[in-house]
Amino acid sequence: MAGDNKEAVILMGHGSRVPDAGQGMEAVARILKETGFCGIVEVCYMERLGPRFGEALARCVAAGAKRIVLIPYFLHRGLHTRVDIPNMMRHEADKYPGITVIFGNNLGYDDLLLQLVKKRIGESRLLSDVRKTEPQEREKYPLPPEAPVFVTMSQEEAAEYKEKHGDCDHHHHHDH
Repeated sequence: MAGDNKEAVILMGHGSRVPDAGQGMEAVARILKETGFCGIVEVCYMERLGPRFGEALARCVAAGAKRIVLIPYFLHRGLHTRVDIPNMMRHEADKYPGITVIFGNNLGYDDLLLQLVKKRIGESRLLSDVRKTEPQEREKYPLPPEAPVFVTMSQEEAAEYKEKHGDCDHHHHHDH
């Protein structure tokens, strides 16, 4: 169905507090659309800055898509791609019973990725020792007010928190 306006593709990135962190994925989406490979292309992010999946899905439906394929722009099949994203998608897809919503394959391994890694290794050989670089300040990228804050804790601390405050699963949902 390449180029079919009744099919849409959504690329989903992880998300970041850094406003232009997703520009590579956004460039891929733009090229997919400009070259006619996909008629309707949207991007979204799991967390931090938006747009979120629900917004991208609504735009695809409004544009006339009857079949929507989400491609997780993730290299690994971790918890987000196994649990969080499919659950988020099911919740949002229930709002559009006449629309087929497909959870596509993540980027994962491909020989093309191997070529890209080799290219990055070659480019990186020209860079300076990390001790000679000046990292940016984290404070330059504050969390947006509505973004959840994640706190690192051990499993024991999490169990204690859960016991004290109840099973409030809302602290790690990404579809806010």
